[in-house]
Amino acid sequence: MFYQTIDILGTVAFAISGVLVAMDKKLDLFGVLIIAFVTAIGGGTLRDLLIGNTPVVWMRDLTYVTTIFSAVVIGILFVNQLKYLRRSLFLFDTIGLGLFTMIGVEKGLQAELSPIMCIALGTMTASFGGVIRDMLCNEIPVIFRKEIYATACILGGASYFLFVQFPIKENFAYIAAIMVVISLRLLAVRFGISLPNIYRKTD
Repeated sequence: MFYQTIDILGTVAFAISGVLVAMDKKLDLFGVLIIAFVTAIGGGTLRDLLIGNTPVVWMRDLTYVTTIFSAVVIGILFVNQLKYLRRSLFLFDTIGLGLFTMIGVEKGLQAELSPIMCIALGTMTASFGGVIRDMLCNEIPVIFRKEIYATACILGGASYFLFVQFPIKENFAYIAAIMVVISLRLLAVRFGISLPNIYRKTD
C-alpha cells in the first residue's frame, strides 16, 4: 500500500506537469491528454519492458489511467490557480522526479537486480517520461542539458542504499531518499549549480 501510494502521487505530479507544458504550447484537449499520459507513464513503461514485467502496470491496473484522467481534469480546471504558483511546472516535475526515482529502485529490488541496476531503473523511471514529453513538445529534454536532473536521481537512489544500512525502518529510508532527490534538484536550481560544459568557447 505504501509503495502504491507513492506511485500514484508520482503519477499525479508528472501528469499535471504534462498538462502545464501542453497548455503552455496551446495544444487541444486530446494533445493535453496525450502529453499528460506519456509524461506520467513513459518512464515506468520503459522500465517494465526492460525487466519483463508485462503487461506493463498501467495496463493491468486501471487506477493509473483513472488517476491520469483525473489529474488532467484538475490541471485544466485549475490551470489559472496553478499559474499563480511560482514555477509550478518545475515544482510538480521535481516532486515527480523524487517519487518515481524510488519507485524504479523498488521495482529493481523486486526483480532482484544489483544496486547499480536498481539506481539505473530509478533514474530511467523518473526521467524518461519527461524526455518523451519534451520531445513531443519540440523542446530539448532537461536530461540532455547541463541542469542537475538525472544526477539528482542517481544520487538519491544511491542514498537509499546508504540509509538502509542504518537501524531505521525501510519506509523512512525510502522517504529520506525521495527528499534527497527533491532537495538536490531544488538546491541546484536555486543556486545555479550545474554540470560542467564540455564545449570550449571559440573566438
